[in-house]
Amino acid sequence: TAAYVAAIAGTGATIACTRKTTPGLRALEKRAVLLGGGVNHRFSLADAILIKDNHIAAAGSVSAALERAKRAAGHLVKIEIEVDRLDQLRAALAFRPDVVMLDNFSLADLAEAVAMAGGQTVLEASGGVALETVRAIAETGVDVISVGALTHSAPALDLGLDWE
Repeated sequence: TAAYVAAIAGTGATIACTRKTTPGLRALEKRAVLLGGGVNHRFSLADAILIKDNHIAAAGSVSAALERAKRAAGHLVKIEIEVDRLDQLRAALAFRPDVVMLDNFSLADLAEAVAMAGGQTVLEASGGVALETVRAIAETGVDVISVGALTHSAPALDLGLDWE
């Protein structure tokens, strides 16, 4: 995590982990991200409503999915929607979700998304983020960059125990 945080220093973006963690180790892995200077995404499904592509498909559209979520959510519940195209972002912005996750956007599309949103919502870049690309992603102006590799691909510590 610290390497990702250092790579984007000065951009204004934040590094976040995802909910994808090793079974039984979530609390430890999430704590490690915090210690490395990153932030946690949701800890569990109860922390916020996250509308994914399958939810959009089931609802019929971005607008319909957000309408349902807004009706179901209390005033204290954050709503995040994942989009993979600029037209979906445009539809989502009309509902003012708390966060829009931009899934697998190109750098050019990320920059266009930032301009389109005009600061009215938190924009989170996700998908295909690597240490080699994270700086360029941050420089597009997104607010958060979520990196699944922080938890699901962290190297294991090689420990041994000899009993004598």
